[in-house]
Amino acid sequence: MNSIQPGRPLRDRARGFTLVEIMVALVVLAVGMLGIAGLYVTTLKSGGGAIYRMQAVNLAGDLADRIRANRGANVAYAGAAADNNCYGAASVNCAPAQMAANDLFVWQQQVAAILPGGTTAVTVAGASAPYTYTIQINWTESGGAAQLYVLTLQI
Repeated sequence: MNSIQPGRPLRDRARGFTLVEIMVALVVLAVGMLGIAGLYVTTLKSGGGAIYRMQAVNLAGDLADRIRANRGANVAYAGAAADNNCYGAASVNCAPAQMAANDLFVWQQQVAAILPGGTTAVTVAGASAPYTYTIQINWTESGGAAQLYVLTLQI
């Protein structure tokens, strides 16, 4: 029952109500700010993941270009990587298979330097031309999520 006391001003009866409104507004504002902060963190993580995916695509394309430029190597790109000093300062003249091993060596170093936990695998299918090359790049994104990019080309 709401009783109105005669002679008591309305201001005195509503005392403390404004303080409750302010507290509720602060709680709502705090929840909103936490939501914005969570969205910001998610955006940063997604942006970092996009950069790694872009780097993986570029690195796979780089090896694909190396394979196209050294068509005589054929299945040698599925072999072991080796530093044969085929290009750069004081380089030596290399056979196509040696160039393929050198390309793999340089490329694997780039993958390891650019992508966190970056590992590679190259497989070649086919006994004769056209060969099908499968380039696989694995890396670990922040938070421990394993990622994979695969590029297949036929030459």
